[in-house]
Amino acid sequence: MLGLEEIIPEGFESLSPEAPLVAVVVSLTFPGMTGESYEIMRDFTRSAFDQLLENGARAILIDSSAASPHSAIAAGEADAVLFLGGGDVDGALYGLRGPIPKAYGVDRKADEFCIDMIHRTLGKDQPLLAICRGSQLFNVALGGTLVPDIVPSALHQGQAGQPMFLDESVTLAGGSKIRAILGSERVTVRSGHHQAVDKVAPGLVVSAVADDGIIEGVEHPGYTWAVAVQWHPEDRDGSDEDRRAIFGALVAQAVLRRRQLARHM
Repeated sequence: MLGLEEIIPEGFESLSPEAPLVAVVVSLTFPGMTGESYEIMRDFTRSAFDQLLENGARAILIDSSAASPHSAIAAGEADAVLFLGGGDVDGALYGLRGPIPKAYGVDRKADEFCIDMIHRTLGKDQPLLAICRGSQLFNVALGGTLVPDIVPSALHQGQAGQPMFLDESVTLAGGSKIRAILGSERVTVRSGHHQAVDKVAPGLVVSAVADDGIIEGVEHPGYTWAVAVQWHPEDRDGSDEDRRAIFGALVAQAVLRRRQLARHM
């Protein structure tokens, strides 16, 4: 299990109480966690916290593998919510029968907590950024389904004997929030996934597509800012500029929401 000292950098305590607050939802452990997956979760989660700190946002960690009613309350008080990656989503939650090929890290309780958190976040119209597993849960929470195992998957994850994560080219939809953030139709992203959005949930729109047609991003235009990407902007091996742009956009939305709420108090 990841320790807080490994993933939360020093510096948050020096931020003003008036700084925007982002709730970070991630599982600190999951079934079958290996040494490699432990290191990936540690590095990616730490990177996400570093980006929030760099952008002047306070952060609280919500461990979906050990969540409580208090966790949901704490997240509800945040100015934005960030859902990070992790293990596979339980196939039964989107109607899949039978085992999932290459399944790893399935934690039904954590899935159900995250789905509830997604509904709560949207219900409050809090800015939402969902990454990898988070993007899949976003789609499932609203009634969509997943591709349980992408075949072939060479465009999306390293193959046997290769590093898990690789560079992947995706096309961003015109008019989407993610295209406005990154400022380009074609971008290179860091991917390492064998599942993806299949049937798009009602209300969601596709915002990014891989060269083989696999959906790499969705958004919900019915809310102020609800953005999901299948790739990992928090991967330090990816574009520094794009990582800063995406996390900067999330924090900017958190600032706006905080100001709007203050005006109505």
